[in-house]
Amino acid sequence: MDRYAALKTAVETAELVDAHAHSIVALDSTFPFLSCFSEATGDALTAVPHTINFKRSLKEIAELYGSNSSLDVVQEYRSSCGVESVTSKCLRAARISAVLIDDGLELDKMHNIEWHKKFFPFVGRILRIERVAEKILDELISLSIITHADKIVGFKSIAAYRSGLEINTNISEKDAEEGLNNVLQAGKPVRITNKNFIDHIFICASEVAQCLDLPLQIHTGFGDKDLDLRLSNPLHLRSLLEDNRFSKCKIVLMHASYPFSKEASFLASVYPQVYLDFGLAVPKLSFHGMLSSVKELLELAPINKVMFSTDACGFPESFYLGAKKAREVMFAVLRDACINEDLSIPESIEAVKDIFSENARKLYKIKAVPESFDSNDIALSVKLDINTSAQAVAFVRIIWVDGSGQHRCRVVPQKRFYDVVSKNGVGLTCASMAMSSHMDGPADGTNLSGVGEIRLIPDLSTKSVIPWANEQEMVLGDMHLKPGTPWEYCPRETLRRVSKILKEDFNMVMNAGFENEFFLLRNAQENGMEKWVPFDATSYCSTAATNDAFPVLSEIAGCLQSLNIAVEQLHAEAGHGQFEFAFGYTNCESAADNIVFAREVIRAVARKHGLLATFVPKFSLDDIGSGSHVHISLSENGENIFMGRSGETKYGISKIGEEFMAGVLDHLPSILAFTAPVPNSYDRIQPNTWSGAYLCWGMENREAPLRAASPPGTPDGSVSNFEIKVFDGCANPHLGLASIMAAGIDGLRRHLTLPEPIDDNPDNVKDKVRRLPKSLSESVEALEKDTVLRDLIGEKLLVAIEGVRKAEIKYYSENKDAWKNLIYKY
Repeated sequence: MDRYAALKTAVETAELVDAHAHSIVALDSTFPFLSCFSEATGDALTAVPHTINFKRSLKEIAELYGSNSSLDVVQEYRSSCGVESVTSKCLRAARISAVLIDDGLELDKMHNIEWHKKFFPFVGRILRIERVAEKILDELISLSIITHADKIVGFKSIAAYRSGLEINTNISEKDAEEGLNNVLQAGKPVRITNKNFIDHIFICASEVAQCLDLPLQIHTGFGDKDLDLRLSNPLHLRSLLEDNRFSKCKIVLMHASYPFSKEASFLASVYPQVYLDFGLAVPKLSFHGMLSSVKELLELAPINKVMFSTDACGFPESFYLGAKKAREVMFAVLRDACINEDLSIPESIEAVKDIFSENARKLYKIKAVPESFDSNDIALSVKLDINTSAQAVAFVRIIWVDGSGQHRCRVVPQKRFYDVVSKNGVGLTCASMAMSSHMDGPADGTNLSGVGEIRLIPDLSTKSVIPWANEQEMVLGDMHLKPGTPWEYCPRETLRRVSKILKEDFNMVMNAGFENEFFLLRNAQENGMEKWVPFDATSYCSTAATNDAFPVLSEIAGCLQSLNIAVEQLHAEAGHGQFEFAFGYTNCESAADNIVFAREVIRAVARKHGLLATFVPKFSLDDIGSGSHVHISLSENGENIFMGRSGETKYGISKIGEEFMAGVLDHLPSILAFTAPVPNSYDRIQPNTWSGAYLCWGMENREAPLRAASPPGTPDGSVSNFEIKVFDGCANPHLGLASIMAAGIDGLRRHLTLPEPIDDNPDNVKDKVRRLPKSLSESVEALEKDTVLRDLIGEKLLVAIEGVRKAEIKYYSENKDAWKNLIYKY
C-alpha cells in the first residue's frame, strides 16, 4: 500500500474552514466571469485565457460540470443551470463547512450574507474597515454597523491598496483631521486614499479589534493594479508589530504575502500575534508557484499559525478551485516534508487538520457544530473519525436510483476509479431502468431489455468518504450513452432538463426540503425465524423514544453533518418505532441528491446498531404510514418569489407561486405515479391519517395533500412554501421532483389559479372534493392521459415508468403478502 495513503485520505476528507472569501454574484452581474481566473481588470482581462491558471482551471471546472473545456460551453452551462444550482454543485465538491465573507468588496448584483447561509453550515462576516469608514462619511450607514446582526468574526484592512503598509502608529490628531478634510473635499462618493487618514483608521480599528479580541486581516502581497506591490511587503508592518499598544492584536497576513512569502514566514515566527493565510496565492499561481509559496510559509512559521482560505470572489467556481488546489498543494507539501523527514506521517496528518480548519476555528472562535445544527436541538454525541482517519480509501461506490426507487451501486477499487472509471464510467445494462421492486429484470412494456449498454458516469461533485465506512467513498452516477452524452432515461438528467426549462422560460429555480419518516425495527426471533418488529411503542414526539433511540439518531445526524446535509430537526413520529428527520431546503437537484445520501446513512447506521430502518410507506396496515414529505418554493436570483406580501395577495402566495402550485394540484393524480410508486403507497394515502387523500389544498391543513406553509419567521399573512404530503420513501426523488416541476411549469404557462382552500378535514366535505387515486392503477391511468408530463419528462422515460408500475400492480395483486418484503428494499 502507498506509504502516504493515510496522508492523502486525511487531505481529501478534511473539513475546510474558508477563512476569507467574498460574495457570490447573480448570473446577470456585470462582474466578468474571467475575474474568476485573474486579478486583472479592464482591457487586461483579454489576455487572461492565455494564463496557466485559466487553462488549468477551465479544464477542472469543465470536468466538474461534465462539459467540454470551452469558456463558452462552461458559461452556457452556468446560464442554463442558474446560480443556485452551480453554487450547490461547486460547494458540495469543495466540502467547505464554514466561510468568512468580506462583503466590503462590493460587486454588481452580489448576494447578501443571508443568501450564502443556504449553502454553508456556518457563515461569518469580515468587516472591511476602510469601506465602513467610507459608508459612514457618505452617510449611508451609522456606527451601529458594528453590532449588525450578521456575526462579525474579524476585521480586514486594505491599506496596502490605498497607501501601503508602512503604518504610522503615532499619527497625530491634527494630521488625521487634515487627512479627513482632504478626503471630504474630494466629494462623494467617498474614496479614502489619504495616507494620514488611512493610518488613523487602521490604528483605531486595531484598538477595537484588540479590545473585542477579533483578528485583523491585512491584505499583503499581490492584488489588482490599484496596488503598489512595493508597499505591500509585510515587513513594512514592523513598526506596528513592535508597538506594545498592539501586542495583543492578532494580525493575519493574507494571500501568502506573495511574492513576499519568506518575509511573512519570518514575521509569524518571531511575533506571537502574527498569523498567515495562503488564499489567492492558491489557486491563482501556477502549481509550482503555489507549492513554492506554501513551502516558504512553512519554512519558519509555526504550523498552528497557518490557515487556508479560497479568497473566492463572485463565482462559486472560485470556491471549488480554491478548495481543490489547496488539497492538492497541501498533500504535495506535506508529503515532501515526510520524504525529507521534516515531519512524520502522523504529524503531517495533524497539520492537515490544523491548517484546513482547527487554526481558523480557534482564531475566529467558530463553534465546532455548524449553525445549521442547533446544539439545543441536537447534541451530537458521536465523534466522527473522518478527518483524521489513517485508513486509506480502498473502494468507491457508484450509486444510482432506478425507476422503481431502489438504491443500487457498483463498487470499484479506488485506483481503477481514478485511472479509468472517473472519466469513462462503468458499463450498465439498459434494463437497469426497467426493473421493478420484485424482479431484477426488465418489466414488460418498458421498451427496455438486456440488449444494449449504457455508461454510469460518476458525478465527482457528489463524491465523499462514507461516514460509516471510512475505507470507502461514494458518489452518485449519471447515465450516459457514452461519456458526455446523457441517456434520456437518466433520472438525474431528467430533473436537470426540466429545471433548465423552468430557468430559461421563467428565470426561476425550484427549491425543495424533505421530511423523511422511517421505522426503526428490531429483530425478534420467533420460533427460530427472523421477525422484524417496531423499536418501541411510544407516541408522537415521545421523549422516551428520543432517549432510547438517541445513540442511533445522533450518529445519523453526525454522519449527515459530515456530508454537509443540514438537519433542521428530528423527532419521534406517531407510529410505533417511527422517527422523522427534517432537512434544510436547497435547490431541487441538491435536495434530491441529499435525500439519496440521507437514506443511505439512515439504513446503514441503523444496521450498525443491529436495527433495520425502512422507508416503506405502510409497514403495518394497522399503524400510521411513513412519507417523505417535500416542501417546495421558488426563487429568482436567490430571493423567494413564491411568497406573497401580506395584504397584496389573496392567500399570502405570489401570483407566480399560485400558478405554479395550481399546476401541481391539477396534475397531482399523475404525479402520484412518480411519488407513490408501489401499491403499498396507497395503503398509506387514506383519509384521516394526515397523508392527503383528497384532491385539494389548504392553509396549514395537514389532511390536504398540498399544504400552504408559514413556518416560524415567515412574515404575517405570507406563505413561504407549500408541502406535498403524497411523496414517500419508495419514490425516485429526482423523478418525483421532475414531475412536480413539470406540473408547475404547466401552471405557469396556462396561468392557472387555485380553487378555494379547504379549511376542514376533507373527509368531512366529500361532496366538495374529489378523491385522489385510491390505487397505483388509478394513478398510472392518470399518467397515461397526461400529455403535459409526457412532453416535459419525455415519452420514452414515461413508457418505461408506466411499464414498471404495471409490473408492480400485477405482482402484488397476485402475491398478497409480498409487500411485507419491501422493508428489505426501501
